[in-house]
Amino acid sequence: MKHPLEKFKFCPICGAPHFVVNNASSKRCELCGFIYYFNPRAAVVAIIRDETGRLLVACRAHEPAKGTLDLPGGFTECGETAEESLSREVLEETGIHIHSARYLFSEPNIYTYSGFDVHTMDLFYEIIVDSSTNFCSNDDVASLQWVDMDCINPDDFGLSSIRRGIIKYKKLLSYI
Repeated sequence: MKHPLEKFKFCPICGAPHFVVNNASSKRCELCGFIYYFNPRAAVVAIIRDETGRLLVACRAHEPAKGTLDLPGGFTECGETAEESLSREVLEETGIHIHSARYLFSEPNIYTYSGFDVHTMDLFYEIIVDSSTNFCSNDDVASLQWVDMDCINPDDFGLSSIRRGIIKYKKLLSYI
Protein backbone atom coordinates (compact mmCIF):
# COMPACT_ATOMS: atom_id res chain seq x y z
CA MET A 1 0.00 0.00 0.00
CA LYS A 2 1.24 3.45 -0.88
CA HIS A 3 1.91 6.05 1.81
CA PRO A 4 -0.98 8.58 1.88
CA LEU A 5 1.51 11.39 1.23
CA GLU A 6 3.46 9.67 -1.57
CA LYS A 7 2.57 12.43 -4.07
CA PHE A 8 4.04 15.12 -1.80
CA LYS A 9 7.72 15.30 -2.73
CA PHE A 10 8.77 18.70 -1.32
CA CYS A 11 8.53 20.23 2.14
CA PRO A 12 5.64 22.73 2.23
CA ILE A 13 7.63 25.01 4.59
CA CYS A 14 11.12 25.26 3.06
CA GLY A 15 10.62 23.57 -0.32
CA ALA A 16 13.41 21.05 0.23
CA PRO A 17 13.19 17.77 -1.71
CA HIS A 18 14.12 15.87 1.46
CA PHE A 19 10.51 15.24 2.52
CA VAL A 20 10.56 11.64 3.78
CA VAL A 21 8.17 9.20 5.44
CA ASN A 22 8.14 9.80 9.19
CA ASN A 23 5.48 7.22 10.12
CA ALA A 24 2.25 5.75 8.71
CA SER A 25 0.48 9.13 8.69
CA SER A 26 3.22 11.75 8.40
CA LYS A 27 6.21 12.97 6.44
CA ARG A 28 9.19 14.90 7.83
CA CYS A 29 11.56 17.36 6.21
CA GLU A 30 15.17 16.27 6.74
CA LEU A 31 16.32 19.87 6.23
CA CYS A 32 14.07 22.04 8.44
CA GLY A 33 12.50 19.33 10.64
CA PHE A 34 8.87 20.17 9.76
CA ILE A 35 6.49 17.21 10.25
CA TYR A 36 3.26 17.13 8.28
CA TYR A 37 0.54 14.82 9.62
CA PHE A 38 -2.02 13.52 7.17
CA ASN A 39 -5.21 13.28 9.24
CA PRO A 40 -8.56 12.08 7.91
CA ARG A 41 -10.93 14.68 6.54
CA ALA A 42 -14.35 14.81 8.20
CA ALA A 43 -17.39 14.00 6.07
CA VAL A 44 -21.07 13.68 6.93
CA VAL A 45 -23.63 11.12 5.74
CA ALA A 46 -27.41 11.52 6.01
CA ILE A 47 -29.61 8.49 6.59
CA ILE A 48 -32.92 10.18 5.75
CA ARG A 49 -36.08 8.22 6.48
CA ASP A 50 -39.71 9.17 6.09
CA GLU A 51 -42.44 8.45 8.62
CA THR A 52 -43.14 5.09 6.99
CA GLY A 53 -39.50 4.03 7.41
CA ARG A 54 -38.39 4.31 3.79
CA LEU A 55 -34.82 5.46 3.07
CA LEU A 56 -34.00 8.34 0.72
CA VAL A 57 -31.38 6.93 -1.67
CA ALA A 58 -29.31 8.96 -4.12
CA CYS A 59 -27.68 7.97 -7.40
CA ARG A 60 -24.15 9.43 -7.75
CA ALA A 61 -23.81 11.94 -10.60
CA HIS A 62 -19.98 12.04 -10.60
CA GLU A 63 -16.93 9.87 -10.00
CA PRO A 64 -15.94 8.15 -7.87
CA ALA A 65 -18.58 5.45 -8.24
CA LYS A 66 -20.71 7.43 -10.72
CA GLY A 67 -24.10 5.81 -11.29
CA THR A 68 -24.09 3.77 -8.08
CA LEU A 69 -26.31 4.30 -5.07
CA ASP A 70 -25.27 6.65 -2.28
CA LEU A 71 -26.62 8.57 0.68
CA PRO A 72 -26.69 12.38 0.76
CA GLY A 73 -23.66 13.98 2.38
CA GLY A 74 -20.19 15.31 1.78
CA PHE A 75 -17.12 16.98 3.22
CA THR A 76 -17.22 19.39 6.14
CA GLU A 77 -15.89 22.88 5.42
CA CYS A 78 -13.45 24.85 7.55
CA GLY A 79 -15.30 26.63 10.36
CA GLU A 80 -18.40 24.42 10.17
CA THR A 81 -19.65 22.01 12.78
CA ALA A 82 -20.54 18.52 11.55
CA GLU A 83 -24.22 19.39 12.06
CA GLU A 84 -23.90 22.57 9.98
CA SER A 85 -22.17 20.56 7.25
CA LEU A 86 -24.94 17.97 7.37
CA SER A 87 -27.65 20.64 7.00
CA ARG A 88 -25.76 22.32 4.12
CA GLU A 89 -25.03 19.08 2.25
CA VAL A 90 -28.59 17.73 2.62
CA LEU A 91 -30.02 21.06 1.40
CA GLU A 92 -27.56 21.22 -1.54
CA GLU A 93 -28.20 17.64 -2.67
CA THR A 94 -31.90 17.14 -1.86
CA GLY A 95 -33.50 20.54 -1.24
CA ILE A 96 -34.60 19.32 2.19
CA HIS A 97 -34.28 21.66 5.18
CA ILE A 98 -33.50 19.52 8.21
CA HIS A 99 -34.44 20.55 11.73
CA SER A 100 -32.89 17.79 13.78
CA ALA A 101 -30.54 14.88 13.31
CA ARG A 102 -29.29 12.12 15.55
CA TYR A 103 -25.63 11.07 15.41
CA LEU A 104 -25.29 7.31 14.92
CA PHE A 105 -21.70 6.18 14.27
CA SER A 106 -18.59 6.75 12.14
CA GLU A 107 -16.81 4.80 9.41
CA PRO A 108 -13.35 5.42 7.92
CA ASN A 109 -13.13 5.67 4.15
CA ILE A 110 -10.72 6.36 1.32
CA TYR A 111 -12.29 8.68 -1.25
CA THR A 112 -10.36 9.02 -4.50
CA TYR A 113 -10.58 12.56 -5.88
CA SER A 114 -8.63 13.69 -8.96
CA GLY A 115 -6.32 10.70 -8.63
CA PHE A 116 -5.55 11.43 -4.97
CA ASP A 117 -6.71 9.21 -2.10
CA VAL A 118 -8.40 11.36 0.54
CA HIS A 119 -8.73 9.52 3.84
CA THR A 120 -12.01 10.47 5.49
CA MET A 121 -13.91 9.86 8.69
CA ASP A 122 -17.57 9.61 7.68
CA LEU A 123 -20.01 10.66 10.42
CA PHE A 124 -23.44 9.06 9.98
CA TYR A 125 -26.60 10.86 11.12
CA GLU A 126 -30.23 9.76 11.08
CA ILE A 127 -32.86 12.26 9.96
CA ILE A 128 -36.60 11.58 10.07
CA VAL A 129 -38.79 13.69 7.78
CA ASP A 130 -42.51 13.58 7.13
CA SER A 131 -43.47 11.68 4.01
CA SER A 132 -44.81 14.82 2.31
CA THR A 133 -41.36 16.42 2.24
CA ASN A 134 -40.56 17.89 -1.13
CA PHE A 135 -37.14 16.96 -2.46
CA CYS A 136 -35.17 17.28 -5.67
CA SER A 137 -31.80 16.00 -6.83
CA ASN A 138 -29.12 18.69 -7.08
CA ASP A 139 -25.35 19.13 -6.95
CA ASP A 140 -23.61 15.71 -6.87
CA VAL A 141 -26.86 13.73 -7.09
CA ALA A 142 -28.28 12.43 -10.39
CA SER A 143 -31.56 11.23 -8.85
CA LEU A 144 -33.28 10.49 -5.54
CA GLN A 145 -35.84 7.85 -4.59
CA TRP A 146 -37.54 6.49 -1.49
CA VAL A 147 -36.79 2.79 -0.96
CA ASP A 148 -38.22 0.37 1.62
CA MET A 149 -35.50 -0.70 4.06
CA ASP A 150 -36.08 -4.39 3.35
CA CYS A 151 -35.25 -3.71 -0.34
CA ILE A 152 -31.92 -2.02 0.46
CA ASN A 153 -28.90 -4.05 -0.72
CA PRO A 154 -25.59 -2.69 0.62
CA ASP A 155 -23.77 -4.06 -2.45
CA ASP A 156 -25.63 -1.52 -4.64
CA PHE A 157 -23.82 1.36 -2.92
CA GLY A 158 -20.60 2.44 -4.62
CA LEU A 159 -18.54 3.72 -1.70
CA SER A 160 -17.20 1.20 0.81
CA SER A 161 -17.94 3.32 3.89
CA ILE A 162 -21.56 3.76 2.78
CA ARG A 163 -21.91 0.00 2.24
CA ARG A 164 -20.52 -0.64 5.75
CA GLY A 165 -22.75 2.12 7.15
CA ILE A 166 -25.87 0.61 5.57
CA ILE A 167 -25.00 -2.80 7.06
CA LYS A 168 -24.37 -1.27 10.49
CA TYR A 169 -27.60 0.77 10.33
CA LYS A 170 -29.70 -2.25 9.35
CA LYS A 171 -28.20 -4.13 12.34
CA LEU A 172 -29.11 -1.20 14.61
CA LEU A 173 -32.69 -1.33 13.37
CA SER A 174 -32.98 -5.01 14.22
CA TYR A 175 -32.24 -4.23 17.87
CA ILE A 176 -34.90 -1.54 18.22
